[in-house]
Amino acid sequence: MPRYEYRCRACGANFELSRPMADSNAPATCPDGHGDTVKLLSTVAVGTSGASRGPAPAAGGGGGGGCCGGGCCG
Repeated sequence: MPRYEYRCRACGANFELSRPMADSNAPATCPDGHGDTVKLLSTVAVGTSGASRGPAPAAGGGGGGGCCGGGCCG
């Protein structure tokens, strides 16, 4: 089940809730009982372990074009 992070506008506390994606925008109450909260935008870190495997294949499978037509992305 996904975890969502919220901030309470009344007391400034940050807290997390595990809830179904269908309930992600439902109101959340902070641990101190305040109801004026906002859902925070979360970031996801993706990394690899071990040695580098080289560049990722280009999207579209056309041979090196990539997102910008080749060469300019460095």
